[in-house]
Amino acid sequence: MTHHITLIPGDGIGPEVAVATARAIEATGVGVEWERVQAGAKAFEETGHLLPDSVFESLERTRVGLKGPLTTPIAGGHQSINVTLRKRLDLYVNFRPVRMLPGLKTRFQGVPIDMIIFRENAEDLYSGLEHEVVSGVVESLKIITRTASLRIEQATFSFARREARKKVTAVHKANIMKMSDGLFLRCCREVAAEFPEIKYDELIVDNACMQLVMRPETFDVLLLPNLYGDIVSDLAAGLVGGLGIVPGANLGEGHALFEAVHGTAPDIAGKGRANPTALMQSAALLLAHLGERQASSRLHQAIESVYAEGTHLTVDVGGSASTVEFTDAIIAQLG
Repeated sequence: MTHHITLIPGDGIGPEVAVATARAIEATGVGVEWERVQAGAKAFEETGHLLPDSVFESLERTRVGLKGPLTTPIAGGHQSINVTLRKRLDLYVNFRPVRMLPGLKTRFQGVPIDMIIFRENAEDLYSGLEHEVVSGVVESLKIITRTASLRIEQATFSFARREARKKVTAVHKANIMKMSDGLFLRCCREVAAEFPEIKYDELIVDNACMQLVMRPETFDVLLLPNLYGDIVSDLAAGLVGGLGIVPGANLGEGHALFEAVHGTAPDIAGKGRANPTALMQSAALLLAHLGERQASSRLHQAIESVYAEGTHLTVDVGGSASTVEFTDAIIAQLG
């Protein structure tokens, strides 16, 4: 079977890690036909649009995409392309596994970190509803709905049951935002009651952050509204080596988009120093999503083997290998 996959290379180091990851996927032996489309800076140069219609047309055909990092301006400029993609495709689940890679030196080396973060991906403060009330006063609206809360919570608990995870922790600030976070939490409790075999607990977000850096091994599955999920998922990535290591997936009823969650690293773009681990780990999730579980497992094992061996790692994780050398080592493991 040949799978049709939309490939969005991205900005900065995006094209380098995208090429490396495409090579790794092909080396698993899975049949793939790529639809390569541009978004971000390159797309703007070619079409005058940061997110051209060709991206959505391709994703409507393939229903699944692999995306490199895209630039988002700070305190001005266009809305995040990532947020726009999630809204247009209704990718309401942001899914991020956080696991330690063997041999990687981190502050928590030797700690058995294995957590899954489910982040609501469609509303909250990321609804983008902002306006200036009067000069010098800006209001941002935090939107929490029962519908969106229930669907991310059903997805979380269903995953936990399917994968035999033992505990789901809801993270909130309902002690202060009693209506918005309170609604999210009430929906959590309602869904948790449908899954009595799964332990359920709750943590206020500030306490959750403290517990994560003190006892990360005690967490299993975390369930969070959009903004807290964005922050906590990056914090969790820092426990296992950073954003260059962890994968990311955005899932909806009709589409799925797998991505590297790190930045575009323009300072090293084109120098052959980029680390494709995050996008390769996302590719392993993509393969599993397509039903290619054996290929997914083989790619994941290849990544772990290269890290365990430690002789073909990129500079950012303590090695001296180039992007191509790291990728060649992955492919050799797959062979």
